[in-house]
Amino acid sequence: MSIKIAIMGYGNLGKGIECAIKQSHDLELTAVFTRRNPETVKILTEGVKVYPAEEVFEHKGGIDVLILCGGSATDLPKQTPEFAKHFNVVDSFDTHARIPEHFEAVDRAAREGGKAALISCGWDPGMFSVNRLYASAVLPEGKDYTFWGKGVSQGHSDAIRRIDGVLDAKQYTVPVDSALEAVRSGKNPELSTRQKHTRECFVVAAEGADRERIENEIKTMPNYFADYDTTVHFISAEELEREHSGIPHGGFVIRSGKTGWDGEFSNIIEYSLKLDSNPAFTSSVIASCARAIHRMSVEGAVGCKTLFDVPPAYLSACSAEELRKKLL
Repeated sequence: MSIKIAIMGYGNLGKGIECAIKQSHDLELTAVFTRRNPETVKILTEGVKVYPAEEVFEHKGGIDVLILCGGSATDLPKQTPEFAKHFNVVDSFDTHARIPEHFEAVDRAAREGGKAALISCGWDPGMFSVNRLYASAVLPEGKDYTFWGKGVSQGHSDAIRRIDGVLDAKQYTVPVDSALEAVRSGKNPELSTRQKHTRECFVVAAEGADRERIENEIKTMPNYFADYDTTVHFISAEELEREHSGIPHGGFVIRSGKTGWDGEFSNIIEYSLKLDSNPAFTSSVIASCARAIHRMSVEGAVGCKTLFDVPPAYLSACSAEELRKKLL
């Protein structure tokens, strides 16, 4: 029997979820909910309807997992606790510094409703987080390093677009090459946030908007830009579409550690991603997480979870027997 999935929000991430469901034989898209006029939202899956967001509660019986595709800046802190009272939910909340408080709010709501929630699903937080856990467990004497990019950050771009006077924006996270090479060489450098990455923003401002104010709001935004050297470029909508229409991304998780009685052996664990489309790949991770939280819910799990709490096999559509035969 297929797992019935509903999507809340049909932007880049929502479209990616729809495509990921198409590639998963055990998942079925049953509904899409939007804050826009449903008549203006055209989806790819035949026979599936688009409904106003406020009608989601009328569909409780037909949804196994509700996937929330809003932004981390303002949408998910409100939406995930609200919907976790009524549905098993998955989100991709990616403001690292605020994950603990988000977890607590969602956990309270999910437990109140007897539901299960899986938050911060994607590649970072998400797959990179799991790799950091595995690597630090295997090499307890060592250091973790994470580099993102060069690529477009959906969450940071969305945060810029929320600023008054901004019509559109793209933000690129760029690793500092010298820092990356120092880590790969096993030098174990002490690196500040500012020394590891820079951020480059391309912004379309409304006519007459105060560009100096917008640039200052970007550069001083806590949890997003305040800790980085940030460059802001104001460009036209045509140039943004022409030069920055793609959404590539990627990154590296590196653990440098010692083994042996006296730590005489050096080791480097590196995990990397190169993505043509950040939202398309993130959506594929989220789809596997929807499968996992449904299985956990069927077994009686209640409350908020992260990928640290998910048995790896629950992410796969394969049976335990198939996994042992093919992958172990």
